[in-house]
Amino acid sequence: MASNGEAVIRVEGLHKSFGHLEVLRGIDMEVRKGEVVVLFGRSGSGKSTLLRCVNFLEDPTSGSVEVAGIKIEGGHRTPHKREQIRLLRTHCGMVFQSFNLFPHMSAIQNVMEGPVTVKGRKPEEARAFCKELLDKVGLGEKADQHPIRLSGGQQQRVAIARALAMEPDVMLFDEPTSALDPELIGEVLGVMKSLATDLHMTMLVVTHEMGFAREVANRALFFHEGQILEQGSPEQMFSNAREPETKKFIEAVL
Repeated sequence: MASNGEAVIRVEGLHKSFGHLEVLRGIDMEVRKGEVVVLFGRSGSGKSTLLRCVNFLEDPTSGSVEVAGIKIEGGHRTPHKREQIRLLRTHCGMVFQSFNLFPHMSAIQNVMEGPVTVKGRKPEEARAFCKELLDKVGLGEKADQHPIRLSGGQQQRVAIARALAMEPDVMLFDEPTSALDPELIGEVLGVMKSLATDLHMTMLVVTHEMGFAREVANRALFFHEGQILEQGSPEQMFSNAREPETKKFIEAVL
């Protein structure tokens, strides 16, 4: 996947503490337009916390995050900053481990919710657009089904369509397959792969799916104890990692 060099996400000097526990210890990174960047590492190394700081689900303790030209400093939230955060989030689609669909709404109603309530699109126009997105993730025929009638993999694909419905500049994926049965993982990774290859979507992905990283990612970043210990192309990282900690982790998961 080619990238044109323009940074869509820029993180500078990012620290995040929960009480006395410092989870992120000075993260500097960029994700360029059209790039797929995979974050990997042990549980508790800070990957998901970084993702949640990018769209301010967690407030960084210090440092700054810039998404699509909107730059916000960490620290205390002010009314002005809250408005900036709201604007920044309109540029980010987020897909979580658990699908977080509204159980009382059908698949298409879940996907339409953002465009209608946040962006003010007319329901009939939003419905046609969202039906196309459900078709894109292979669930057009399930549009009127409620989440309880869908498998975990189908629910996660609805969640991806819901994030895409906001027409974001970047998609953030926080271990999107970790809650799925093994036989359902492939269908979600297939959708993510098509986003990267067909739509050239800019993606920041926390995942343990090394096959996906090797096939789809432009870069892989190895997190260790709240820092980026090593980064490079997936090929270089998986076959020729420099750091002993990276090597040890890759040998354990591959």
